[in-house]
Amino acid sequence: MESAVNFPTKAKIPEKLPVIETTNLCKVYRTGFWMNQKIESLKNCNLTVYQGETFGLLGQNGAGKTTLLKTLLGIVRPTTGSGILLGQPIGDRSVKDKIGYLPENPYFYDYLTAWEFLEFVAGLFKISKSIQIQRISQLLDLVGLSKSTAIRKQLRQYSKGMLQRVGMAQALINDPELVFLDEPMSGLDPMGRYQIREIIVSLKKQGKTIFFNSHVLSDVEKICDRIAILGKGELICIGTLDEILGTYDSYYYVKGENGNFQILKQWIPDLEFENNFWHGHLQGDPQEFVVSLGLMKARLITINMERLNLEDYFMQQLREREIFYTN
Repeated sequence: MESAVNFPTKAKIPEKLPVIETTNLCKVYRTGFWMNQKIESLKNCNLTVYQGETFGLLGQNGAGKTTLLKTLLGIVRPTTGSGILLGQPIGDRSVKDKIGYLPENPYFYDYLTAWEFLEFVAGLFKISKSIQIQRISQLLDLVGLSKSTAIRKQLRQYSKGMLQRVGMAQALINDPELVFLDEPMSGLDPMGRYQIREIIVSLKKQGKTIFFNSHVLSDVEKICDRIAILGKGELICIGTLDEILGTYDSYYYVKGENGNFQILKQWIPDLEFENNFWHGHLQGDPQEFVVSLGLMKARLITINMERLNLEDYFMQQLREREIFYTN
């Protein structure tokens, strides 16, 4: 019997599926002796994170990053608003086994070894003993911890960086679809940060969705598909780096000398002026800018195509909104 001929068909590009969605999410804490003082930790947060995406949430300490993450996880209940996580309302227990979570300051049982602790976590997910042994060994290799150290050394003897690696391993023990990482590079040396970045990249290749908070902007810039900036509980912006920073041919970095500070500031928002010399990123038509320099008797030294980096943009946004707190 002849088999049917299968003609090639044009493959359809799959639509991105939302994994996280929030609508006007707010969180208000009450403080004071009479609980009559209100602190708005989150204000009308609306965001969507798609399947297979690496999403970075940026903000200063106290911006509300951890509150947002814990609200998504169902650890903190929102005051108003709603959210969806893996197709279910936030807080729904049915999706817990599909989620991995590394807190900013994880707590471990000091007198357990790393191996014992990972066995304990695997038991919570009802992972069989045979699979536990294989998976724990793989995760130890992934996070850069030796098996011998994990078996014999108690966690109270680990450095902060080593504990962070154990925390990453426990966040992945259940092979989650969605991984939440709260400051995953905290306490790590440059090699450790590089390894964590590589782990996140490898998770993305596996099709997992990663949502992480960080104030290490260089790491975020290297690995994230999209980012959001949170300031005083409000989402300042959200999008890809090209959407937020612009393409490399959309900005000019200029240097010059002399001129009027106030006029130059209109053209160069991040203007820095020292000893008659100035520099910054130009916003506006370069030809018109050169004409204005002639009128104010200023001299252009160099002009190069160069978009803002994430750190410059981040600081610019905080300055414009007069957000200067650090705790």
